[in-house]
Amino acid sequence: MNNYDHILRVGRVKSVQGRRINILVDKRKNSSHIFLNGDVLKNIGVGSYIKIAKGFSEVIGKIEGESLEDDQSIKRKEYFHSSDNIKRELIVTLVGFIENNKFYQGIKELPLIDNECYLLQRTEFDVIHKFIKDGEENDAIRIGVLANETGVPIELGIDNLFASHIGIFGNTGSGKSYTLAKLYHELLKKYKSNVNFKENAKFILIDFNGEYVDPKPNEGDGAPDIIVESDFKSEYRLSTDFRSSENSFNKFPISKSILGDLNFWTILLKATEQTQRPFIHNALNNNYLENNLQSEDGIRSILKKNIKSFLTEGKFNQDDKLHISYLDDINNADEGRSIKGLDDLKRFYLKNLKSFITNRAITHTNINSSLSSNDQVDQFIEENIDKKIDELVSVSIDNIDDLTLVHLKLTLNYYHSVYNGFVIKEHISPLMGRLSSKIKEISKVFEFSTSKTDSNLLTVISLKDVNVEMKKVIPLIVVKEFYEKHKKENVERKKYLNIIVDEAHNILSSTSNRESETWKDYRLETFEEIIKEGRKFGVFLTIASQRPFDISTTIISQLHNYFLHRLINNKDIEAIEKTVSYLDKISFESIPILPQGTCVLAGLAAQLPILVKIDELKEKDGVKYTPYNETIKLSKHWK
Repeated sequence: MNNYDHILRVGRVKSVQGRRINILVDKRKNSSHIFLNGDVLKNIGVGSYIKIAKGFSEVIGKIEGESLEDDQSIKRKEYFHSSDNIKRELIVTLVGFIENNKFYQGIKELPLIDNECYLLQRTEFDVIHKFIKDGEENDAIRIGVLANETGVPIELGIDNLFASHIGIFGNTGSGKSYTLAKLYHELLKKYKSNVNFKENAKFILIDFNGEYVDPKPNEGDGAPDIIVESDFKSEYRLSTDFRSSENSFNKFPISKSILGDLNFWTILLKATEQTQRPFIHNALNNNYLENNLQSEDGIRSILKKNIKSFLTEGKFNQDDKLHISYLDDINNADEGRSIKGLDDLKRFYLKNLKSFITNRAITHTNINSSLSSNDQVDQFIEENIDKKIDELVSVSIDNIDDLTLVHLKLTLNYYHSVYNGFVIKEHISPLMGRLSSKIKEISKVFEFSTSKTDSNLLTVISLKDVNVEMKKVIPLIVVKEFYEKHKKENVERKKYLNIIVDEAHNILSSTSNRESETWKDYRLETFEEIIKEGRKFGVFLTIASQRPFDISTTIISQLHNYFLHRLINNKDIEAIEKTVSYLDKISFESIPILPQGTCVLAGLAAQLPILVKIDELKEKDGVKYTPYNETIKLSKHWK
């Protein structure tokens, strides 16, 4: 203790009930401020800290409430001070202790009745709010100042903050996106020129509303410096609108190996588990199709074999125009790029063949009679199938891309399976009806490659112009691709991957009714695996959302650090209360009334929950790093 103890003393411990302590305040310590050595110190109040001296130990508590009562033990005198009649009690929760000029969170020992209680001196206050270890000052970033003590800067250690899963929550307009931009701007500003950082760190930002990309990509000199300068990031503005200009949007490069992934096609096509998923599996793993689709002669062989079966070996109740729909669907799958002449072949059959009868009997318009003998049928096959296909159909195998190849596999397998009775047409037709549109959407947003990768530090993927269904599919595909690749390549555990999802309720909702349970389970399981196991592989998740209630509780409960802006909806507040174990009562009750730009910081990066006013993202040489999400100023545009 020191010479100022008599001034700093505020009372004594009245009762101890676990972490809950009641303190009786001295009669003369009820003023709002105390003067000490020329400084003005705030006196004790709700939300402030108090030191309890127990021998040589110093226990730190946070004041959560207080009460006043008349002190009946005081005998009234003719002349007395009004404060003599007041008994003030503080309700305190223990948060940690100070040892060797360092603050440690947790309870080492409990105070005793009548232990003296003191205000914190400035040095002690600073020790409690120092969240970086000695010697790590150069590996820390400043994010803001204490909201109630604006002279106290808040710095966080790089390891404790970014080697963790982060949650940023708050209603629209509360400063949530600004906080996200601030965190990663400070990190990238600090390390962006470091060679090892460039080699070993990667950040993927899923941007649902286009807040972090250039709003006018065709104007100016490239992307704006949102979060970081354009030299250190890549922007992908995706669109599923086929009317949009190709100059305004680009495609995201992704490994073509995903085209052989059964889960990818099951989710994309919303395949049922019992019938449609096995059908897709058979198509993707059909060796006959795989071998024949690799050569021009093989493709012609498939055409001849199937049309011959449809025309000369008809099944019971078979559609008499099966060969026509077969040619139409192949042409649709290929879009006339590599297999040409199918329209001419179709017109020939429509003109010359009326119908066919089972048991190798065909009605031909030219002879107006049935072909019943084997010789007649063989002659018909040679003239109208083998020769006609060789005459009219040309194949250029080089023009078949990987996506078209899958489309052809599914189409050919469909006709083969339906014709032979392996599947019921009504069960598979809905899937085939979705196939063309989904493949067109995929081809619009992805570029499939074996070599092209994005090597920039930050990759921003804007989904602003993507339809609702694909907004759920694209993040899952991208995240799974990077996660699986990172697990395989990061054997030495040197590399770091941070997946940032803004407006995360769009993809992490556990209550969505717009999708099947299979798709919902697969989506959530993917992200839950990352948040449970990703740490082992150097993969971390940062999610920002205005609706924490909509997000899976498993995901929220596994986060390590929380930045909680203003939340008003009761369900959102309840979700935070149930899953965030770091919050004290005062911090939790302040969430609905936080001003814009102020948040509660709780988690591993801070030893105790604090209110932080996030620093402004300062301009540099006229460049703004803020996200494109400002509220419209009506008076500016209406005058």
